[in-house]
Amino acid sequence: MSKPKSDEKSFQLTSLDDEAIRLFHEAIASGKHWYMGLLEAVGRWGSAEEIYQGRHYRYLIDGSAFDWRLLAERLCETVDGLLPEKEKSDFLLRGKPPLDITKEQFQELIGQIKYRQYLNYFYGVTVEDAILLSVKEEVRKERLIAALVKEEDTTAEAFLRIYGDTQPVLLEQFRKEKLYRRSRSISLSELKEFTYWLFLYRIMHNDKSRVASDTKKALDWLNRNGYPEKLIITRPLVGNS
Repeated sequence: MSKPKSDEKSFQLTSLDDEAIRLFHEAIASGKHWYMGLLEAVGRWGSAEEIYQGRHYRYLIDGSAFDWRLLAERLCETVDGLLPEKEKSDFLLRGKPPLDITKEQFQELIGQIKYRQYLNYFYGVTVEDAILLSVKEEVRKERLIAALVKEEDTTAEAFLRIYGDTQPVLLEQFRKEKLYRRSRSISLSELKEFTYWLFLYRIMHNDKSRVASDTKKALDWLNRNGYPEKLIITRPLVGNS
């Protein structure tokens, strides 16, 4: 990881985390649907990050964006063998939940604060990724028409169109702000944090109409490509309260 190694002792489970795991087990044992038990456990969870079996899990990015699917993956590991394999794989690998619930039910189960933080993650990471992918698609189509397809150039051009600068320049700026050391590689955890930083950067450097237009483009792209999560509202919320 680009971030200096963390002290594993600083990421020990809290009593809330132990209770969340216990309640998840009890929910399954009592016959409750595992997905409902999972969401209740997510709502109980207390730690923003932890090291588990040598892996660093960061559930809360920049103190405001909740990666709930990562926490769900972690919790599912604690009941390995007790969940229907297809339902679990569809959920963890494809993002398809085994039950259709309303966003109001989802919010009630995980709690209002975590729900707002989930929305920050959705708009700040999922949608931000989709903006880049949609613009790369536009660049690729333009170059197909012009018979100038160079796949390696689509990311560079997309970054310039969205953020007004190149990916390496922005990554270096991000790392300087976060006091992370320079590296030729980037971990998945740092990549998510960088994506959320780009989201905040884009909002800061563009007018509201441009932000709204880019967000709509990304949501349309997600819908076209069958993104399964429908727990969406119309605007990003940054902050914990």
